[in-house]
Amino acid sequence: MKRILLLIKGLGRGGAEQILLSVMRHVDRSGFEFEVAYLRPDKSALVGDLEREGLRVHCLHVARDPGWLRRLRALVVEGGFDLVHAHAPLPAIGARFVLPPRLPLVYTEHNVWESYRPATRSANLLTFPRNDRVFAVSDRVRASIRYPGPLRLLPMPPVETLYHGYDPPAMAKPVAPHLLREQLGLPNGVPVVGTIANFKRHKGLAHLLRAAALVKRVVPDVRFVLIGAGPLEGEIRRLAGELGLGKTLVLAGYRNDAARAAGAFDVFALASLHEGLSIALVEAMALGKPAVVTAVGGLPEVIEHGRQGLVVAAGDPGALADGIVTLLEDGPLRERLGDAGRRRAAAFDIRRAVRRIEEVYAELPG
Repeated sequence: MKRILLLIKGLGRGGAEQILLSVMRHVDRSGFEFEVAYLRPDKSALVGDLEREGLRVHCLHVARDPGWLRRLRALVVEGGFDLVHAHAPLPAIGARFVLPPRLPLVYTEHNVWESYRPATRSANLLTFPRNDRVFAVSDRVRASIRYPGPLRLLPMPPVETLYHGYDPPAMAKPVAPHLLREQLGLPNGVPVVGTIANFKRHKGLAHLLRAAALVKRVVPDVRFVLIGAGPLEGEIRRLAGELGLGKTLVLAGYRNDAARAAGAFDVFALASLHEGLSIALVEAMALGKPAVVTAVGGLPEVIEHGRQGLVVAAGDPGALADGIVTLLEDGPLRERLGDAGRRRAAAFDIRRAVRRIEEVYAELPG
């Protein structure tokens, strides 16, 4: 049996962290034994979920002691791990420096390289050859992985696109839309546009709010629901007040059932400025919700414009608003795109990704 250490920056409620949890629910425990290590003690929301899946979880941070690299190497050596699988640039960069040279290292790239800060991107690039295998969560992410200029002489490890998606068993019991709307305090019969996202800059929530103000002019009784939380919540509240959104906007906060809560929406909207691949989008599609998304990262790989939803320019509230109004005013179009989206979502079943990950684990020595 191979012992695998999964390494990640934090265990908050972000997309990469949720993917890790979903993968762990479907791995072959007869062939692989897993433990998890993370760096940020302030990002620990999923620790309990992972422990309930039977995993041992290690926080590499110790107060007033920055030596997480030393603790990572000790954990790997003393724990007898056969392979490390990293899920974020910072811990991956550190692992490439301190892991025993013959210990296989797998890396999953969740974002396009140009989205990283210059220092992170440079360190990721310069240490990248140490990876034995790399998974990119979309073709757009894979295309961004390239060495510039003379660094093209560096060896490139094998890189493949592996779509990580939603967990069908976790969504097997959808909640009735009218019950979800009651929970969210939404009046009966109003059109609802929703999104599920961390309140961070790259999610483009300010653009979504400006789009909401434009949609409200055409569809006065519309409601916009934002499920999530994050550092920009205060800024979002201030902007909503400036735009006069009032009862139009519902800030629903974090919900454990966020994936199924999308059942309350008529339209799913994603205003991201950059994105590897949105699991929230795939989950909404699996519920039959038509979507309006921006043309960034892997989103156009999930949605073909006019087939499962609408794809608009990023950073353009007017284009986003036009797409949302189009769907709200055309019921048959919403139904057609929603049905096509449900079929398309089947291609992003997380269990497919798990089987491929296990194949790679088995192929690597250790």
